[in-house]
Amino acid sequence: MAAPMAAAAARAAFWAAGAAAAGPLRLGAARLPGSRWSGRSSALGRILGIPAEAPPAALGQHPPPVATDKEEQKRLLENRPDQPQNPKVLRIAVIGAPNAGKSTLSNQLLGRKVFPVSKKVHTTRCKAWGVITHEDTQLIILDTPGLTNPLKAKRHNLDEAMLTDPWDSMKCADLVLVLVDVSDHWTRNSLSKEVLKCLSQFPHTPSVLVLNKVDILKKKFLLLEIVADLTEGIVNGKKLEVKSAFKQDSSSSAKSPLQITQPSPPESKVPGSPCGQEKNQAQEGSALDRSSVAGGAGTGEAQGPKHYGPEDLKDMKGWPHFQEIFMLAALHGEEVDTLKRYLLMQAKPGPWEFHSDVLTNQSPQEICDNIIREKVLEYLPLEVPYGVTQVTDIWEEGECGELLIVQSLLVPRESHKRMLIGRGGKVISRIAQEAGQDLMNAFLCDVRLKLKTQRMMEPLQWAEVEYITLWGNSPN
Repeated sequence: MAAPMAAAAARAAFWAAGAAAAGPLRLGAARLPGSRWSGRSSALGRILGIPAEAPPAALGQHPPPVATDKEEQKRLLENRPDQPQNPKVLRIAVIGAPNAGKSTLSNQLLGRKVFPVSKKVHTTRCKAWGVITHEDTQLIILDTPGLTNPLKAKRHNLDEAMLTDPWDSMKCADLVLVLVDVSDHWTRNSLSKEVLKCLSQFPHTPSVLVLNKVDILKKKFLLLEIVADLTEGIVNGKKLEVKSAFKQDSSSSAKSPLQITQPSPPESKVPGSPCGQEKNQAQEGSALDRSSVAGGAGTGEAQGPKHYGPEDLKDMKGWPHFQEIFMLAALHGEEVDTLKRYLLMQAKPGPWEFHSDVLTNQSPQEICDNIIREKVLEYLPLEVPYGVTQVTDIWEEGECGELLIVQSLLVPRESHKRMLIGRGGKVISRIAQEAGQDLMNAFLCDVRLKLKTQRMMEPLQWAEVEYITLWGNSPN
């Protein structure tokens, strides 16, 4: 008992020392209408060629580690929240099509990897919560599986929870982030029917459009057309029209002059909307060509949210009730702090739900299973990884505080077993090495991970066990 407690104390001391070295975490005065999400340094502002403001100080990234002991994590979750004097809270549902980057964004917002990430679809199998505690504000990130339909769920052997979890998250969310992968030219100009259906069932829950993977998009001017399509031409209650005069060829440059103008009076604009403030911003950029893009606001306000039926959704490509638009590259962390500041500002007075030492509601074993499965998805082809079953054989802390994990990967066919092992054991060794590194970053302790693969011949009967071992230790 003493060893696990000593290891936990060492992790806490390590985390506290890092947080103290970073100094106090303050947002400062960067939260006013001139801030990055609505000012000259916004993603849309850069596309328009508007000179950028000096970036605000980065938010501190020293989240607490995840407990390695299941009971310790359970105690943390059951602890009474250490409420500040004036607590604020915001529950955020992150939804979108499979592989849009929801878990990547959630990990970047948290500052530590606790959700699995893979290029394959349906990496996230169930909803999980991440907790961001910053000064007097607590953000609860509801990371959900990609919205899918029953046919696709059956094809990938997915649990029923894959269909219901996103809807459950929407029921308790104060704000919704809708992620769209703009690098996918097949889907980027319309929201999936599942996303639209989900939004239409909760029309009064504030929603924010997040365009992800903008770093991959070579023709940046296309972002304006994507915005127009995904918002049905309405942002924050204002009608928006975008007409591009560019020649759609490979010579088009992201630095070409663009402008959105709104002839309506300045006082009619909605503060804090990136698309609603571009007129004043564009007037400050002398290099803009006013004839390149023309836009106008309607004479009246757009109608408020209403309930949409199946017939209404048939002809809809986008959602006309987004309050804000963000453009970022979650994988590299670009503009994630901008979104995080906005979310902190949206928090409302209310009691915290978790102690400030809580990072996620997942158990350590769940995090371990998810991270190993992420690597299996990454290195096995086609549908093979979806048939792998994981069984944890050993989970214990050593005398020096290191975490010892032995896990079996069970496959239905001999050919799958050979693929998982790889030539000379290279595949399973690489999986163990990368998973071990991610686990060390999540738990902030040394991790020794051993993987073995077995083939299930019949229920409860196993073939000879073939061990492929790799012990992952923390770097010096």
